[in-house]
Amino acid sequence: MKPSNRLNVNEDIRSREVRLVKEDGEMLGVVNLKTALEKAREANLDLVELVPDAKPPVAKIMDYKKYLYDQKQKAKEAKKNQKQTQLKEIKLRPGTEEADYQVKLRKIVEFLEDKDKVKVSIRFRGREMSHQEIGRAQLERIIKDTEEIASVEQAPKVEGRQMGMLLGPAKKK
Repeated sequence: MKPSNRLNVNEDIRSREVRLVKEDGEMLGVVNLKTALEKAREANLDLVELVPDAKPPVAKIMDYKKYLYDQKQKAKEAKKNQKQTQLKEIKLRPGTEEADYQVKLRKIVEFLEDKDKVKVSIRFRGREMSHQEIGRAQLERIIKDTEEIASVEQAPKVEGRQMGMLLGPAKKK
């Protein structure tokens, strides 16, 4: 844990009185700090200031090391459950035939179902540059074929000898 997030423990607590909570969650009310520290020592636990901004501050009797360990485990679990969105790229050519188009479309659908973003790009060579409408028609067809599961995050645009667009997984309604 970072020092800035560190809680005041035992003798680090600076206020004269605290609102004391026992380890089982029972409220003991407002007591002076000395009494609270004695109760914590009797239970062989620490006095931890949980809400320092309250008037008076809220302190709980607990095992501080175990509390830190539990917080670390929760953070680890939350990180493990996160899904990192990746950017996948599918490359086509203006002359891509129907069978190859279907294979590429299946791949796009698979990526979108895995909640990944897909960059679809069409590369033009030589005289193909003068027929960009073919590439734009292919991208529009992909948009139409994936409209149920995808949203267009970046519309088709030309970048040098490539035309590309960005698809993201559709938001659930």
